[in-house]
Amino acid sequence: MTEAPPSLENKTFRHGDAGATFVLESKGEWYHAGFHLTTAIVGPTILTLPYAFRGLGWGLGFFCLTIMGVVTFYSYYLLSRVLEHCEKAGRRHIRFRELASDVLGSGWMYYFVIFIQTSINTGISIGAILLAGQCLQIMYSSVSPDGPLHLWEFIAMVTVVMMVLSQLPSFHSLRHVNLASLFLSLAYTFIVVSACIHAGVSKNAPSRDYSLESSKFSVVMSAFTSISIIAAIFGNGIVPEIQATLAPPVTGKMFKGLMMCYTVIFLTFYSAAVSGYYVFGNKVSSNILKSLMPDEGPALAPTWLLGLGVIFVLLQLFAIGLVYSQVAYEIMETKSADVKKRMFSKRNLIPRIILRSMYMIFCGFFAAMLPFFGDINGVIGALGFIPLDFILPMLLYNMTYKPSRSTFTYWINVIIMVVFTGVGLLGSFSSVRKLVLDASKFKLFSNDVVD
Repeated sequence: MTEAPPSLENKTFRHGDAGATFVLESKGEWYHAGFHLTTAIVGPTILTLPYAFRGLGWGLGFFCLTIMGVVTFYSYYLLSRVLEHCEKAGRRHIRFRELASDVLGSGWMYYFVIFIQTSINTGISIGAILLAGQCLQIMYSSVSPDGPLHLWEFIAMVTVVMMVLSQLPSFHSLRHVNLASLFLSLAYTFIVVSACIHAGVSKNAPSRDYSLESSKFSVVMSAFTSISIIAAIFGNGIVPEIQATLAPPVTGKMFKGLMMCYTVIFLTFYSAAVSGYYVFGNKVSSNILKSLMPDEGPALAPTWLLGLGVIFVLLQLFAIGLVYSQVAYEIMETKSADVKKRMFSKRNLIPRIILRSMYMIFCGFFAAMLPFFGDINGVIGALGFIPLDFILPMLLYNMTYKPSRSTFTYWINVIIMVVFTGVGLLGSFSSVRKLVLDASKFKLFSNDVVD
């Protein structure tokens, strides 16, 4: 779903813009932005951090996790500064694509950003539905191991719930949902860390081996796959849309929201990565919950505790799916809604229900059809999050503020762009390699998710 790039006067905030008025309404405070940012970044993907350490080892794992955190905080802060600068100049941007097109002065950049952003957001929505369906399947299997229900049926249940929740009209209306999401992320991280400690001191504690793979080529490929995983976990891709929910003037508000978000990141990312990798070493699964609940043998932590963790993960996945659907909804609403009518008028309500429901059905169908979507998402993450979160913000800042080439800021931005361009290319190659290696396990509408 594409749209023509706006003219300069249309890039400013306009009351005649239905997408801005209804979906990206600007009423929020800085802590609301913190809730949105935390939901967009701190999700169940943090349960893959021990697996990322498996491909890097202790030293490089800590280094990459810390560098990614510092670089993304810096990147998102620069992007918020660019948005604030444009607002003071009378051009308040509420969409990533319009900001990039305006600052870089290139029509193709508008379409590049909308393609990358839409691919990422749709991919995450599909992944959220798939993982939520898997959570339901895990709970069902623990109660009825030989039950007749299949994965696609649980995905259908999740899709119906998402169709109902998708009718929350605006990004700002998700603020309470995303506050709950923040607490859920803290809760299941605490549960996972506690479960790992329990597993590590129990009589069934697994043997620990932190060695890397024997082949140098495999070590390098695994390392870049792990780096891509960490980059994707820190990825966001919707900072301008989140900043758009803030009531103007926005100066300084986004920085406070980022501080809240990265406080949660510090508490969750390091504790999940360290506890999981310490207990399971290079035998850790791509999802730490799978290591704690092995297919063979007893669970390595109390079943009720792990079940509670799965429930918390399931609930947060609904919030994540909603957050990353907002760009699609904004595009739909811009084209389908009449800003002269009320938000809940029949003229606007009926198209909203139909279009958002169809979008969720689309995402649910692909989640059921491609239960190996995690591998595909790895490629999308490497190709999408790297340019949006590690390259464009630095480029936009240098183009907007024009720091002297003799300054530290200019060169650190250039170095980050060059390094992460290389990381993105190598990460894409390693992700495609994993996709090819796992291809024999792929089966449409399978009842099992490929690890």
